[in-house]
Formats: sequence, C-alpha cells, structure tokens
Amino acid sequence: MGTREASHAGSWYEGDPEELSSQLDEFLDRVPATLDDSSLPIPGARVVIAPHAGYLYSGPCAAWAYKALNLRSAKRVFILGPSHTYYLRGCALTTFDKYETPFGDLVVDKATTAKLRQTGRFSDMPKRHEVDEHSLEMHIPYLWKRLEQTFGDDSTKYPSIVPILVGNASEQEEKSFGQLLSQYLEDPETAWIVSSDFCHWGSRFKYRPKLLDGVIRDLDKPKASGAGYESLPVTPNSTKMVENPAKPQTHEVIAVLDQMAMDAVESGAHSEFYKVIRETHNTVCGRHPIGVMMAALEAVAEDGSEKGKGKFSFVQYQRSSLVKEDWDSSVSYASAYAIV
Repeated sequence: MGTREASHAGSWYEGDPEELSSQLDEFLDRVPATLDDSSLPIPGARVVIAPHAGYLYSGPCAAWAYKALNLRSAKRVFILGPSHTYYLRGCALTTFDKYETPFGDLVVDKATTAKLRQTGRFSDMPKRHEVDEHSLEMHIPYLWKRLEQTFGDDSTKYPSIVPILVGNASEQEEKSFGQLLSQYLEDPETAWIVSSDFCHWGSRFKYRPKLLDGVIRDLDKPKASGAGYESLPVTPNSTKMVENPAKPQTHEVIAVLDQMAMDAVESGAHSEFYKVIRETHNTVCGRHPIGVMMAALEAVAEDGSEKGKGKFSFVQYQRSSLVKEDWDSSVSYASAYAIV
C-alpha cells in the first residue's frame, strides 16, 4: 500500500539527513552516560514515553527516553500515539507498507498489523489523516538514529514497526486494549514507544487552571455555568514545585499538574492515572496511549513479573516556556522508561 511520506521533514525537524543526524547526535550527547545508577541503554528498558513536538522544542527532552531505550534484542517496535487530525474512538492501524525518514524507510510489520486487524477491534487510519499526523512520525527519525547506533548502517537488520493511533477511550476500553496488546509486551524481542506531550496550557488550548487554596481550579469555567470543575487536592510531592504557595506562578501550577500526572503514571496503577486525568482535566494529549500502555504493563505484572519491573520512571521534564502571564501559553514535555 505504499510508503507514508515524511510530511513534517523540513519543518518540524531537519529534512537533510546529515543535518538531522547531527542534531539528534547533539541532543543524545547531552544526556548523561548513566541514569538511575545504570549505564545506557538501561537493561530491560523496552518501553518509553517520549514527546512529539518539533525537535527544537521537544527533541532534547525526547533524547532522554531514546538513550534509555534498549533496542539490542528488538525485532519489532510498537509506536502508540494520539490522533490530532481526526476524531478516533478506539485504536487504528496503518495501511502503509513503510514509513519514510530522511535517513531511509522503516518497514511496517504487516504480519502483526494483519493479526491485530483480525481481532475486529481496530479500524484503519485514513491515509490523508495518517500523513498529516505528527504524533507517530516525530518518533521515526529518532528511532532510526538509535537503531543505527545499535545495529550499524545495515538497515536490513532493523526491526519492523507497528504504528497504532490510540483515540478516545473509556477506562475499561483502555484496559481492554492493554490486555490485548500485553501478549506482545511479554515478547522480549518487542520494544514500545508511547508518544505524548504533557500539559497544554493557554487560551488557545482552552485550559488555564489556577492553584487556589491547595486545589486546582479552572477559572475559565466558573461553577455557575455548570461547566466548572475542581481537581484532587494537590499532592505533597507536586507542591514542591511551588516556591510561594500563597501566590504561585502559572508555570509552577503547570508543573504541579504535570507532577500529579507523572506520579500517577509512576504508581503503575492504570486506574490512578485515569482518575487524575479525569479530575484535573490535564491536557496530556497522549493520555489514552499512556493509559493503554499502563494497562498492558499491569496485565503482564499480574502474570508474575519481577519486583521493580513494569512501572515507568520519569527521567526528564521540560516546558516550552515558563508562563507568567495569562495571555501566554506553554506545552510540557516528559520522558520516561519502563523495564519489562
């Protein structure tokens, strides 16, 4: 069915392969040689969460996830991302044979996508929307770079990819998809990339919550209108982000929101993450891909995984700007890994 073109090359990231390679090398070189008392890549770290904005914004943060990701045994890489280009309920599969990068093409695992399609649980991504979608594409050049570092220049040795868009889903639907995908997560020759930015704050995102009296409240949605909400009281760990609780800066409130979400992810409890997102309304665009991945990790853990495995650890957090004024905006980026 053809090759999905690298539609964002030359705009969201460098289109020239030499310039792109140099840029990615620079980002990766900034990451320390060790994380969490382990050399990189981290043994067993087959799952990562990484952002998907333009590389000038999120590339340095994404490098922390990619340098932690262990691809040495990988023969297949799943990429889960949210849909920004059309409304999607549930999950959708690619119909393309390959994904283009400025470096070369990565081959789609058609056998796996065919098997998933046979379950009747997946739709197909409309081609025009898949080409426009950036949440999957932004990881392909980074993945190529890490595969090149792992396997050398012979791209025939590179693992195939399984791109999946994860759309709107209830808590139970996320859990169901996670259980379905857990059979692949158990395979030690399969790696996973979960694509997500974190808080999108600002009027253009219709999300400008404030921190008042220890509670996150969205002042743009007053309770009198029936559309307002309050979050969970902020957690002690997240309040460390605030220098002056009596008058918190907006960028500190954003950090509190994201810390609450990251704490929930690190808890390993899919239900806890779903609850925090529901009650804070944090605009984590990849909340459903993260939810599906957490549910898959839980399903594998129930089968008796070793202690310390199957939970995400965040290693980097950044924001596109430190918001101080209500007219400003910001997008947050976070990187995490999980050992399976």
